[in-house]
Amino acid sequence: MATSAGSHPRSDVKMAAAGGLTIFAAVMLFISGSLDFCRGLMAVLEDKVFLSTPNYVFEFDLTSWGWIHIVLGAIAVIVSFGLFVAMKWARILGVILAGLLIIANFLSIPYHPLWSLTLIAMDGFIIWALCVVQRDTLY
Repeated sequence: MATSAGSHPRSDVKMAAAGGLTIFAAVMLFISGSLDFCRGLMAVLEDKVFLSTPNYVFEFDLTSWGWIHIVLGAIAVIVSFGLFVAMKWARILGVILAGLLIIANFLSIPYHPLWSLTLIAMDGFIIWALCVVQRDTLY
């Protein structure tokens, strides 16, 4: 394996893995954000795909949940573009945003359980992909 004068073959592998996980997180965050945006849009437009859950502790109006998901989804899509160009701020915001998306999806499980659980899993993978990369291998 040919390497440049100052590089080490192992560091090249680490850089490739770090870049791959960041791209993975960017794609997953883009998909998760897009799905949350669409889910929020359906709630705001009062689509009939949501379950009615009486006596739920974290009960909000469906329109309120819709706007929460629209805002978080739109921000997630924007942050994913920052991840595509390997911006440090996007990595930090990506972890925070994925955490907020997990909380929002957990609190809205009664309205659409399968979709919420799927997005919680996706957001967990995003956090993992952004946190497992060592700082010195990417930035």
